Amino acid sequence: MRKIKVLLVLFTFIAINASWAQSTSVYEFLKVDMSPRAASLGGSFVSNGDDPDVIFYNPAGIQLLENSPVSFSYVNYLMDINLASLAYSKNIEGIGRFAAAVKYINYGTFTGADESANKTGNFSANELALIVGYANALEENFYYGANVKFIYSGIDHYSSSAFAFDLGLHYSVPDQNLELGASALNLGKQFSTYDGVKEDLPLDIEVGVSKKLAHLPLRLSLDFHRLNEKRDNFGDHFKGFSFGGEFTLSKVLTLRLGYDNEKRDELKIGSTSGLAGFNIGVGIKIKTYQFNYGFSSFGQIGSLQRIGVSTSL
Repeated sequence: MRKIKVLLVLFTFIAINASWAQSTSVYEFLKVDMSPRAASLGGSFVSNGDDPDVIFYNPAGIQLLENSPVSFSYVNYLMDINLASLAYSKNIEGIGRFAAAVKYINYGTFTGADESANKTGNFSANELALIVGYANALEENFYYGANVKFIYSGIDHYSSSAFAFDLGLHYSVPDQNLELGASALNLGKQFSTYDGVKEDLPLDIEVGVSKKLAHLPLRLSLDFHRLNEKRDNFGDHFKGFSFGGEFTLSKVLTLRLGYDNEKRDELKIGSTSGLAGFNIGVGIKIKTYQFNYGFSSFGQIGSLQRIGVSTSL
């Protein structure tokens, strides 16, 4: 019980001292949902515990994984921007469960020019995050986890980099099919910059809950994101929520629906949002392989499509 109290105090201290944080422009790719499953649920994934991609949302969730799962995801983003991720987890008896992941984004190739508009050749831009995670049990049904991240961003021959870490907690109530999660993501600092001015990382404090219904093959999830960001009033903190439902139609087929309230507001053009913030996806299990597809609407701006596959090694 003493370990639990210490960890809860630490987590609360981080949340309170991060309450001033604002949205930033540095390493924003860290906030993109990579997993087609998570994106289909509107990003409500902080209380998950059966998918290796949980390392991107809450490192404590990896403790609930079984065997040695591996997952690959690909995102076809706007303007031909491409992202990919790879996640893997393995339990080491007597030590705990470890995980590793890579998150990569390629912005494509651009034509360079000097101040006189003379072309100087082509250049590329990309960003990368390397993640190592660890999780273990504090008490029965109560788990903790932490990630260490190395982050790199490059444009032509310029670059910047940073170290960061994530903290997470997960609590299970097995007899009620209830899962609770909380995480603080991207706590860290740049150690090299593009122009000598250090910027804040996209810190995100999240809490979430998920419940599998007793008499329906349906799992519901609700997350609150960006609780650390400054708002006009206290109630506005809860506008950053996402909600998702995962309906198991058979042993082979799963249907997913999700909604992200804050994303819908951010993508509004004038007074019109269209279907921005709404997501849909499907999962197909073939033998030991799980294939996932996710579609996310950005309203009038466009849409994102994600594909992924996972299995156990």
